[in-house]
Amino acid sequence: MAILDFLSGEFIDVIEWTADDRDTMVWRYETRGNAIKYGAKLTVREGQAAVFIHEGQLADVFGPGLYLLETNNLPILTRLQHWDHGFRSPFKSEIYFVSTTRFNDLKWGTKNPIIARDPEFGPVRIRAFGTYSMRVTDPARFMAEIVGTDGDFTRDEISFQLRNVIVQEFSRMIAGSGIRVLDMAANTEQLGQMVAKAIAPTIAAYGLTIPEFYIENISLPDAVEAMLDKRTSMGIVGDLNRFGQYAQAEAMLNAAQNDGGAGAGFGAAMGAAMGMNARPAQVAGPWGAAPQPAPSNALPPPLPGRAVETVWHIANGGSPEGPYGRGHLGRLASEGKFTRDTLVWTPGQDGWQSADDVPELAQLFTMLPPPVPARPKSD
Repeated sequence: MAILDFLSGEFIDVIEWTADDRDTMVWRYETRGNAIKYGAKLTVREGQAAVFIHEGQLADVFGPGLYLLETNNLPILTRLQHWDHGFRSPFKSEIYFVSTTRFNDLKWGTKNPIIARDPEFGPVRIRAFGTYSMRVTDPARFMAEIVGTDGDFTRDEISFQLRNVIVQEFSRMIAGSGIRVLDMAANTEQLGQMVAKAIAPTIAAYGLTIPEFYIENISLPDAVEAMLDKRTSMGIVGDLNRFGQYAQAEAMLNAAQNDGGAGAGFGAAMGAAMGMNARPAQVAGPWGAAPQPAPSNALPPPLPGRAVETVWHIANGGSPEGPYGRGHLGRLASEGKFTRDTLVWTPGQDGWQSADDVPELAQLFTMLPPPVPARPKSD
């Protein structure tokens, strides 16, 4: 009885692959020198194929299904074994299970920049990366061309070779596409289809296909992108004259809110804004207007250390007027257009106040001359 048990253990009667490893593409069924029983059951599940290798030769390929390994199901192996009809001896073969499902989220990218000629910017360096998926469509060819006798073949062992094929074709397509650099982001789908079509013959020779191919990003060197950002900023600024007026007003308000030591900064900002307004219109090139030297009649900045005069807004008839300097307010006071009850405001002040409540302005009313006396009438 022990001998019969030993002999029965030497024969394999059920062959299947139930592993759920998503990285394994090919797995060799371990026979350990045992023979496969004639009439054994072979189970090939969906997303699998079974490849029989007999004495170093590819014998048969089985798709999904349940098979009884008999002479009528093994025509090629029968010829290799030289079996006569009715011969039911066990046999020895290597059995490889091949996963025919998609392997997704595989990465590709350019290791070095690709030099392309752009119609607008001339020669540029481009980098790109993306993802793709692959699947085995010809298990026999895949075994013969790629796997060989590897009993545990994973997707990482083929992905490096596929990346080289993809990058080579992508470089060639980019160099000859004629698509502008600024338009490439809007044409990634078209470029991806062109690359997938170009690499299809090479990939098919491996027994594979690329069902999906995506270009996620096409980028330029950091220095070039910085220049593009500057060009975009120039386009947003638009009319430099109006922008200069805005910058001048901002500089005046910011300087007025600072103490006396900020006078130099105020003067410099004023000078820059006035210089910008005084420049003649320039012919814009591809990167915006070329920088021009400051005009010879530009006003020099004020001497450092000079305090900035405080300016005031006044409320006249419910509408703000100004800003006016202290001397101008003195003239208005002498004309009766500026009184102690007039509401005033200056940057940094908490709301509107009466002129009489501001010590600096209250002095204007104490320095007014008395009314001129009327001349006596001559007899």
